[in-house]
Formats: sequence, C-alpha cells, structure tokens
Amino acid sequence: MPTLVIVGAQWGDEAKGKLVDVLGSKADLVVRYSGGNNAGHTVIVGGKEFRFHLIPAGILHPGVTAVLGSGMVVCPKGLLEEYDRTRAAQPELGRLAVSKAAHVVFPYHRTLDALEEQAKGENKVGTTSRGIGPAYQDKASRIGIRIGEFVHPDVFRERLREVLAYKNRMLQLFGGEPMEFEALYEEYSAYAERIRPWVEETDVLIQEAVASGKRVLFEGAQGSMLDLDCGTYPFVTSSHPVAGGACLGTGVGPRAIDGVIGVCKAYTTRVGSGPFPTELLDETGEWIRTQGHEYGTTTGRGRRCGWLDLVVLRHTARVNSLSGLVVTRLDVLSGLDAVQVCTSYRLQGREIGFVPSNTFELAEVEPVYQTVPGWSEDLRPCRRWEDLPAAARTYLEAMESFTGVPIAAVSVGPDREETIVVRPELLWGG
Repeated sequence: MPTLVIVGAQWGDEAKGKLVDVLGSKADLVVRYSGGNNAGHTVIVGGKEFRFHLIPAGILHPGVTAVLGSGMVVCPKGLLEEYDRTRAAQPELGRLAVSKAAHVVFPYHRTLDALEEQAKGENKVGTTSRGIGPAYQDKASRIGIRIGEFVHPDVFRERLREVLAYKNRMLQLFGGEPMEFEALYEEYSAYAERIRPWVEETDVLIQEAVASGKRVLFEGAQGSMLDLDCGTYPFVTSSHPVAGGACLGTGVGPRAIDGVIGVCKAYTTRVGSGPFPTELLDETGEWIRTQGHEYGTTTGRGRRCGWLDLVVLRHTARVNSLSGLVVTRLDVLSGLDAVQVCTSYRLQGREIGFVPSNTFELAEVEPVYQTVPGWSEDLRPCRRWEDLPAAARTYLEAMESFTGVPIAAVSVGPDREETIVVRPELLWGG
C-alpha cells in the first residue's frame, strides 16, 4: 500500500498531525494537498511540542520530502516563520518542496477576509481571518498570483501591480484603506527570495514517486465536514479536505490512491459557526473541553465539544471511501461513568440515519442517543488492544460496526509513542 491519504473524519482538529508524524518515518514524500495556514496540527515528540499550519508534519523526519501541493494557498511570511521556528527546535529536517501552482496569500486577502466577515453581521461563518477564502476566490476568478510567478521578480511586479489596483478598489468598497504597491512589493520580494530554492514542479515530483512505488502520504487539512461540497455549507472551508482533494491538489489520479485513513476523535468537536447536533452546552461539554485541552492550534479559540456522532462518521466514511479509522483522544473520556453516542437523528417527526444536505435541516435535527458504559482507567500506558479496558474496547467496536470501517490504530495520548496499532497492514505495517 505505497500511497495513503489521511483525512479528518469530523469537523477538523482530529489530531491528524500526530498520525502523519507517526507514519512519516516510513514515507518518502508527505504531501499537503489543500488549505492554507487556517489549519493547525500539533505534534509532540519526546515532550517537545511542534505546531504546524502549512508545512506537513512529516518534515520532522530527515529522510522525508515535505511537499506543499498545487491545491494549497500559501502565506509566504507564515511559511518562513514556521520553517525557522521548526528548524530552531530541531535542526535536522526533511527536504521542503513548494508547488509552482500553489497560490499566494497576501495582506489584502487577510484584510478583505476580516472586512467581509464583519459585513455579514449575524451570518458570520467563523473564519480564521487568515485570508484563505479570499485567496481561493482569486483562484476561481483567475486573478490569483501563483508561487511560480511570485518567485520570478519581473513577472511578480507586473502581476502584483495589476491585481493590487483591483484589490484596492475592493478594500475601499468595504471601508478599508488601500495598500501601497512599492512597500508591499519590497516586503514580499524578500520572502520570495528565500522561498525560491524550495519551488519546483511538485506534480511531476509526486507522479514520479508514485510511478516508482515510493511511499507517498497525502495529508489533508481541516475535516471532511468542512469540505466545500460535502460539508455543512456555508459553514465550511474554501477547499476540499476530503480524499478526492488529494487528486485535485497534487496532480495524481484516483487509481494512484491505495488507501484512505480517516482520523476521528472518540467524541466530536467543532470550531466556528454552523450546526453541531451533539454539542454539549453543559458541565459535561466543559469537562471534555478541559480534559482534552480543546483550544484551537491556529486561533486559540475554545472548541465546541459534544458526544460522538456516528451518523456524521458514517457519512464521512462513505464520502472518503475509508479503508481504515484511527481513533484519537480516547484517553480524554476516561473518568465518565457512562458515554453517549448518536446513532440517528429525529427530523420533523421522523427518524433518519443520514446527514441532510441542507444545513438548515441539520440545524433542526435532534440526536438520538445510545448510552454505553464508561471507564475510569488511565489509558496512556496502554500499548496493545488487550491493555484497553473492556468498556473502551466495546466502544471502539461499536464505531467499527456502525461505520463498516475497521479501526487501524488508537491514540491514547498526545506523544508519538502513545499509540496502539490495531491493524498494521492498513498503516504500512504499523
């Protein structure tokens, strides 16, 4: 199974970064295929914490090539700060490659992001205000500036001049201040100078790696329920975090993908606005937030917390054609006498077992729960399936049964070593 896609099977923040780090030691390439620095992955290695927003977590392994794919939008300043911070903490890193076809995020994108969100009033989406949506708008409108143009001084000057004239009119329309060309060009030209050695034809790099049988790990950002088409629109991101996005954002075709691993928490969280059927607005929800340290890597905002939603999990299993599940944060639930799981919804007097496409309908559903026994044992020392309490194993088996997807691994703590590999054949042998 040389090629694996790692996707978030909920609303993001499922601890995908840890899995990418664990599997990264066995990969030749780790490829990020969508989004920008609106995503956040935290990896803990030997007690040392690394926070990633753009760079694939696999770069922590010196033999790995970490790729920012063509489907991404890249903030140059953020990329350089992240790289320098990571290298200061760990001097030996893998090689970094940035796609010529990825798009650049500029300050006017961030300003427009905040102004547009403000203009929506009560209908705010809950954006991170990192400029990601406006950058993808430019891509769709065919006025975006690509990395390949950005690192070519003469081309960049011409492109920035024509785009900024348009963007300044947009800024003034929303009540913002126009940006001065020379200052912006000078600052970003300096970033381009540093980034230039990393820029290459990554589609060819990835295609040739796949053709030669190398191990390629495709890393999604955000979660499947935030996908532009498959998620809770309009409370979604601007790209495609689902497994199909790995093809769209890297230059490989569907038949090149051998397996898709969905990462999910043992409960459910969400950041920002939008429907969340199993959200707990009580002491239990606050207890989960505190126990799980549920605060955003990118925004620092407290995450909304709730019981595990198996209806959502089955939906994302089907959307992504999952071949395996990795369940994280199981240790957070230790100490609860009973745990509830949502197995269906009640909508307008009838019971349904699917996620409605209309977000206004999903906002109206009432979750139908089943109660299962909890457990009190500390799970962090567990390293084998048999080490887990019987109640925890039963909980995991219920997830497998409902979704029809086998569990490949279970995370019982934040560190790289706190992982139980259940089916190594689904994870390059474990």
